[in-house]
Amino acid sequence: MIDRNRVNRYRMHVQQLDRERGSLADTAVLALGVQDTGPDGALWALAVRGVDVKALDIEADLVWLWSLRGAPHCYPRSDVGAVAAAVAPWSDADAAKRIFDAARPLKAAGIPILEALDTVASHMGEIVAEPMVKGEMSSRLSAALPEPFLRFCRPCNAIHTYEQPFRLAAVRAGLELEPKTSPPVLRPIPGFEREEKYPDRLDPVRAYLHLCGPTTFKAVAEYIDAPVKEVKAHWPEDAVEVEVDGEPRWMLAADEEALRSAEASGTRLVGPYDLFLQARDRATLVEDETKAKALWPVLGRPGAVVADGEVAGLWRPRKSGKRFTVAVEPWREFDAALRKAVTVEAERLAAFRGVELTSLEVALWVSACRWR
Repeated sequence: MIDRNRVNRYRMHVQQLDRERGSLADTAVLALGVQDTGPDGALWALAVRGVDVKALDIEADLVWLWSLRGAPHCYPRSDVGAVAAAVAPWSDADAAKRIFDAARPLKAAGIPILEALDTVASHMGEIVAEPMVKGEMSSRLSAALPEPFLRFCRPCNAIHTYEQPFRLAAVRAGLELEPKTSPPVLRPIPGFEREEKYPDRLDPVRAYLHLCGPTTFKAVAEYIDAPVKEVKAHWPEDAVEVEVDGEPRWMLAADEEALRSAEASGTRLVGPYDLFLQARDRATLVEDETKAKALWPVLGRPGAVVADGEVAGLWRPRKSGKRFTVAVEPWREFDAALRKAVTVEAERLAAFRGVELTSLEVALWVSACRWR
């Protein structure tokens, strides 16, 4: 029988967290984009999968886009036209779901949601002729759009465009995010042309089934921010049903043997928004509710120590002057081998940040998942 432990080992392996070296071209998680949130975001996610990120030409090799869920994601620049097609809503109902409360005034005004996104994109494309910070872009866009596209922002005491249409329209307008900018800077994508179709490898439903399977219709829909009905309509014909701990789930037929024989090994410090932690069936990864709340708090998420497919603890970076420390809260006893493996990964993180590791602080493990 397939249990959650095997699913986690499969995901660790298929997401390539058990490989030591790899190239950008063969990095599987780029099919869904690599979320770039926090200081150890997209590039760290590539580094822990064996990509030599320091050897990359960041501007030429990669592109940053607001895509699924309106979150910033990193993709191969060569795929940008196909990605723009792959992450676009499938229908008005899908678009309405993805833009949340922004859909209500548009519907009341009789404006189709996809048409509204195209309207926003058209204005954005006209406004951004050169790199422009998000705040300026938003102000100019708000001045150009009619009332159904706008909302009153109480914290700013000002009228703004709704956030999700703003983000989802950016790629439709051929705009990318300038990497390592905060607040975000938008700029035109050189030679951008949105493709009409996209290859199977970039299909978000297929990619999620491959990378985060076995899974359910609901989980895929939550990841994409699409209605379940739309996800079912785009379900791959080669998806098969498997049973995980007595529950029916789905995965691609070609991956079934890899699931049944999954034996991922290795230790990694994955970032808070790494795909390994982004699967919507969180109980598959972490059964205990107290631990789940610690791993996925509302604010200030930690990273996870992943050992042989299981979360073995939490980690947080601490930098003070020239001192860089990685603090670890173990979820099980750290023997000498695991402590050594975590130290190696902490040193990798320090090198990635361009500093030296001052210390690895592993809290003392005591029973009942408490630390002191």
